Amino acid sequence: MNGKNILITGCSSGIGQDAAHGLRARGWRVFAACRQAEDCARLRVQGFDSPRIDYQDPQTIADGLDEVLAATGGRLDAVFNNGAFACPGAVEDLPTDALRDIFEANFFGWHEMTRRVIAVMRAQGEGRIVQNSSVLGLVPARFRGAYVSTKFALEGLTDTLRVEMRGTGVHIILIEPGPVTSKIRENAIPHFERWIDWQNSARKGQYKAVLHRLYEDRGRDPFELPPSAVTKKLVRALESRRPRPRYYVTTPTYLMGALRRVLPTRALDWLIAKG
Repeated sequence: MNGKNILITGCSSGIGQDAAHGLRARGWRVFAACRQAEDCARLRVQGFDSPRIDYQDPQTIADGLDEVLAATGGRLDAVFNNGAFACPGAVEDLPTDALRDIFEANFFGWHEMTRRVIAVMRAQGEGRIVQNSSVLGLVPARFRGAYVSTKFALEGLTDTLRVEMRGTGVHIILIEPGPVTSKIRENAIPHFERWIDWQNSARKGQYKAVLHRLYEDRGRDPFELPPSAVTKKLVRALESRRPRPRYYVTTPTYLMGALRRVLPTRALDWLIAKG
């Protein structure tokens, strides 16, 4: 046992769930938070501490973190901000309230958690804050404007925070996965149905691909990796003496990260538009 503890959000499935199991196996005490109480109960049966934290509910962020700190005697070595959802749709079809909704969950809630955690880590003189971003925080993709905008915002805020926290002992780190096996498409369906009036869209014909992706079993994406690939990079971010500012996961992330540095904007736009 290394004696360290970590709070991970979004642990009901996918990346968060795998990270919780992977880090526990390495000796970390894992607080595996979920948005739904029934998922927390399931993880408690598996032996995890599991506070309920919903990024869209600031009170659960405060209460969940208090629960963690009460259990650890006030110490928190690391946090992995992870829970997020997608709302597919063309930008012109996104109601502004849809953006407010997704930013609350994917960005503002993360910021609320991060600010609270910084106060704890400042007091103890060290800590690591790891943000789970995306290849879509590096480059855009059609019909993903809502999700892309939250990840671009997260990248900018995290980069600024990393510069500001130099010399404090608190490391700020981004993980940027590409296609990873998860329930993100399944979980996006209710948001799509709530907000996107695709049948009356000027792009109605283009939504065929979106509907196919959401509602049909299309198998694995090209270059898709299991969630354990993210956990592997998370371990490096947490246990390396000098962690990197960024950790890429999957071939598309490495490729797009390189292309955005070398290609003119028009050329990169053309490549992304070709799919």
